[in-house]
Amino acid sequence: MLTESASPKPTAPASRYTRSNPFPGKLVVNRRLSGPESKKDTRHFEIDLGGWGLSFEVGDSVAVYPSNDPDLVEEIIRALGVKGDEPVSAAKTQKSFREALLRDYSITHPTPKFLKAITQRANSALLLKDLLEPERKEDLDRYLWGMEVIDFLNEHPSVRFTPGEFVGLLTKLQPRLYSVASSLRVYPEQVHLIVDVIRYESHGRVRKGVASSFLAERADNVPVPVYPSSAKHFHLPEDPNTPIIMVGPGTGIAPFRAYLQERQARGAKGKNWLFFGSQREKCDYAYKADFDRFKRDGILTRFDCAWSRDQAHKVYVQHRMLENAPEIWKWIDSEGAQFFVCGDARRMAKDVDAALRKIVQEQGGKRVDEANEYVERLKSDKRYKRDVY
Repeated sequence: MLTESASPKPTAPASRYTRSNPFPGKLVVNRRLSGPESKKDTRHFEIDLGGWGLSFEVGDSVAVYPSNDPDLVEEIIRALGVKGDEPVSAAKTQKSFREALLRDYSITHPTPKFLKAITQRANSALLLKDLLEPERKEDLDRYLWGMEVIDFLNEHPSVRFTPGEFVGLLTKLQPRLYSVASSLRVYPEQVHLIVDVIRYESHGRVRKGVASSFLAERADNVPVPVYPSSAKHFHLPEDPNTPIIMVGPGTGIAPFRAYLQERQARGAKGKNWLFFGSQREKCDYAYKADFDRFKRDGILTRFDCAWSRDQAHKVYVQHRMLENAPEIWKWIDSEGAQFFVCGDARRMAKDVDAALRKIVQEQGGKRVDEANEYVERLKSDKRYKRDVY
């Protein structure tokens, strides 16, 4: 690792590359982190950004503009009974239907407009028509799980749309945000990402995540359009002596790998405590070599892992927090530590929040309302920061 004096932080002007003008990055590393026994395909990606004058902070994200699966595009073209070279409007220009489906429109998740059009043109879509009633939203969501646009086209082969009509029923293809997993001080012309590649089978078909499969399968020899996205609420403390506690299971580890690189490069003296979790130590231990090195170098003060499937009962990061409750309370209350959480919002972040409130209540000798007030004050003082999704 480089010292602060040897590697000053880049001071390039703000990037001219934006959502409407992404930079054509080059994918230079596509490495699987999870072992063959893992139920997940977790990848480490390195994107070369040479020449773009990018400046981002650890804690920020990078947006990736994917392109769609060309095989799925061809299947849609065949299902519609068209050639694919018909001109359509896309991104304020005219381009071929095939090119528009590849790069400009979301072609997996069916929109309400598309579903309504199917019911209007297919007499056999009575169930779908009933499910589109406003009071049936939950039933519709259950029905649509794992279904894509192509399923409805194949299920109703008599339904035909012109290319222009069809793109009018779709939404624009959106970029995907990924937490930056590297520091510019250490990798001044690259950005690193950790991504779970989404693949599953539903209704007899293999489904793939648009952006994750683009990076994993189709980005080696094409530009990877990217632009920076600031997350000012999730930056490191201004004082490099401030201790930090980081909770990042799964791909939520991304910003904390970057934090540790940054703090080492800056020569920051603040203590660093990381909680990481995944399913199995043998095959799901992302960045083990990095964290072993951080421990050897004295950058990673404490490191606690939770392997949920390595024993009969499930063990998650919140359980490791509760096991270390007195020390966590000391770091936060006596030493002024900042507390960071990154990852799944639906379950993990809620469980971690509940564990933190329990630690404050029990270790601080507080009533429930007092503990809640204490945690809310941590948030307002920007000492409890979350990047959850």
